[in-house]
Parts: sequence; structure tokens; C-alpha cells
Amino acid sequence: MNYRKLGKTNFNISEISLGTWQVGGKWGSGFNDKTADELINTAIDNGVNFIDTADVYENGLSETAVGRVVRSRSERIYVATKCGRQINPHVNEGYQPKVLQKFVEDSLKRTGLETLDLIQLHCPPTEVYYRPEIFELFDRLKDQGKILNLGVSVEKVEEALKAIEYSNVTTVQIIFNLFRQRPSQLFFSEARKKDIGIIARVPLASGLLTGKFDTKTTFDVQDHRNFNRNGEAFDKGETFSGIDYELGLKAVEELKALFPETENLAPIALQWILSFNDVSCIIPGASKESHVLSNLSVYDFPQLTPEKIAAMNEIYEKYIKTSVHHLW
Repeated sequence: MNYRKLGKTNFNISEISLGTWQVGGKWGSGFNDKTADELINTAIDNGVNFIDTADVYENGLSETAVGRVVRSRSERIYVATKCGRQINPHVNEGYQPKVLQKFVEDSLKRTGLETLDLIQLHCPPTEVYYRPEIFELFDRLKDQGKILNLGVSVEKVEEALKAIEYSNVTTVQIIFNLFRQRPSQLFFSEARKKDIGIIARVPLASGLLTGKFDTKTTFDVQDHRNFNRNGEAFDKGETFSGIDYELGLKAVEELKALFPETENLAPIALQWILSFNDVSCIIPGASKESHVLSNLSVYDFPQLTPEKIAAMNEIYEKYIKTSVHHLW
């Protein structure tokens, strides 16, 4: 495992870390504590020391599992969670300091931790980024010893740029992958100036970049890849990075041709992200141990050459850029 600095938090974290949206099993399958514990322990056993969760993942069961495993380990494991998505309806007016403070305190109880290493606003409406009183709250929570750092998880580059205007924002979690390249332009350079840690989420475009899907692939009824392709439930960009599924499959076929000897493209897609030094870590999800090990197999592959990276970028230019680049 290689490690990188998470911006001005000064945490030295695993560049391949763990996202826990589906850590208790596949989307819609219910939560399995045994599976969750095995996944998290496997990740830690292989050098992962940064785990990202959220209070809304399986109604708090993900947070509980993360806290349970982390407390059982002797290693220093950094825990990041998120708050805000419990607000229903999820609108600007629902964001109030007292509400958010209660969310943080509830996360502390579920995890059983004395302090949260990183609390992140969970993709709040754009208007929230223009309310200083929301960000000021987290200075008070830091003074109280409840959190060490504040970060944000965003949908759009514009939101990320606004968030880092607040001096207490230390990290930004943003969708970044071969099919979502816009953050690497202005945002990365601005984040570098302010020593902001960048956490790359949805790194495999909801599994599209593994190369394992085709036109016959089906997804469970409760899987967002089935019901949210046009943004019916939440931001469209969360599902397949906002790309039309069939168009994405065409692009992936060209990616397969570029790496004919590779059956699983996931490590290749993760390597592409790691070629950006501004990225602190990637948080691929996993619903079984084999997914964790697949993500960590990035180190079993030779480093991508500049020529291969250029050819991968050409696929983005040819198939993807026109339809998604300007949207997020």
C-alpha cells in the first residue's frame, strides 16, 4: 500500500481506501454485520487506514460497523463520516446548526468513537455553500473535541470551489474517474493552493469501468443503477457518473481493446486516478471481500505509461466529454 497526505489534515492515508455505501452487502439486499466486519477487516489487513461512511448508509448500520471494527483494531484508522442527507425534504432550509450538531452527536454514539477524524457535509444543496453560519458550527464542534476536521462531499465543481473558500474546510470528496474528468482542471489547481485533501469517489462509475457489464446485465429493483439512471431519486451524476449506459458500454469496449490482456479493468481505472498527484485517496466501495482485493490489486499491474493514459483520455474525448463534461 502507498500512502498520501490528506491535505491540511496532515493525515497520512492509504491511497486506496474504503467507501462503505454497500459494505453490508449489495444495494437493496439488507445489511449483514458479518459481511461488513469481514470487508472492513480485510481492507485494514491489507493496509487501508482510511474509511469513509455516512449516517444515511443503511440507516446508520454502516457507521456502527465501521466503529465496531475500528475500535477492535490496534492500528490508527481514520474514520470519515457525513451528515445532512437525513434532512427530508433535502433542501437548503433544512440545514440548521442545531440539526447538524445533533447529526454529529448521533454519529459519535453509533461509532462509539470519542472524536470523528473527519465530518463531511453530504452533498448539500448549492445554497448551503453560501451560508457561513453552517460552516462556523464545525469550528465550535472542533473546540468541543467532537471532530478533528471538516470536509464536504459535492456534486459539482462549482460547489467544491465555493466550499474551499471557507478556511476550516480541509477536504473535498468529489466524483472523479476516467469518465468524469472536469475536476482535474480548475478545481485541482485551486485545491492545491489551499492544501485541500481530495477524496475521489465513484471511481469506477458505478461499476461501469470494471468492464464486467454489457447490454444484458440486469440490476436489482432497489439498485440505483436500475432506478436512478435519469436522476429519478437523486443526482443523476451519482449513477454511472451521469453517462448514458449504452454509450458508456461503447466507451468501455474501446477500453477493453486497449488492455486486451486484462479481464478486470477496475485496477486500470484506479491507476488512472492515481496518476494525479493532487488526489489524496480513492474510496471504491465493496459488497464482498473479492471487491476489496480487486481494488487493492492495482499494485499487481505495471504502471500506466503516458501513452496508455493518453489513449484512455482519447476514449473520454470521443465518447463521453460532449455529454457530461459541462454538467458537473
